[in-house]
Amino acid sequence: MGLYDRDYVKDGGGAYEAAHRSEAQIVTFVKDTYKLFAASMLSGAAGAYVGIPYAATLAGYHWPLFFLVIGLLIALHFTKKMQGLNLTLLFAFTFATGIMIAPLLASTLSMSGGGMIVGNAFAMTAVIFGAMSFYAIKTTKDFTGYGKPLMIALIVVIGGSLLNIFLFQSPILHVLIQGAVVMLFSVMIVYDTQNIISGAYETAVEGAVALYLDFFNIFVSLLQLLGIFGNDD
Repeated sequence: MGLYDRDYVKDGGGAYEAAHRSEAQIVTFVKDTYKLFAASMLSGAAGAYVGIPYAATLAGYHWPLFFLVIGLLIALHFTKKMQGLNLTLLFAFTFATGIMIAPLLASTLSMSGGGMIVGNAFAMTAVIFGAMSFYAIKTTKDFTGYGKPLMIALIVVIGGSLLNIFLFQSPILHVLIQGAVVMLFSVMIVYDTQNIISGAYETAVEGAVALYLDFFNIFVSLLQLLGIFGNDD
């Protein structure tokens, strides 16, 4: 199961401030956001690197790790304006996500051609991220008002994931859900990118978390899909 919680999303408190930012401030904000996003990616990769040797042990703690990550995300939401603490929690959160997916990575790497599967999943995620980001910048269509339908779709995906994990346990449904996650978070990239550019987020940390979650969920879903179709079993 991916990390779908997006409670970090703005609550509207920064709407007035965003509307009155100058163009120079927006440019600086966007640069800061993408710098933090890049640093978050490195933090997540570091967590995965540290966690892979202990994958067998971590596999038994999937749900505790999942709730730890959610807890860090919630804490980050409430401390997003606290300089120093917000960055500490940002990197703790992203590092923990890397730890959380270490068993999946280790399992995939143990497969025949597993290294290529992981590399392909990352490359495909990067291509999707770049393409959708470019589209968000170039399109004249405004996706910033798509928050509610995207949230509804997210709830449906979460509900379907939980039902399949605890009730149906259907491989076919799992594949469909992961495909839906890739499509949903691809649109989320456009939504988040336009919100970042328009200055709709109060802090660069919020924007960085939004982009990180988009990338993370697409990568995890593609990793599972490629692992399923690339498994000889």
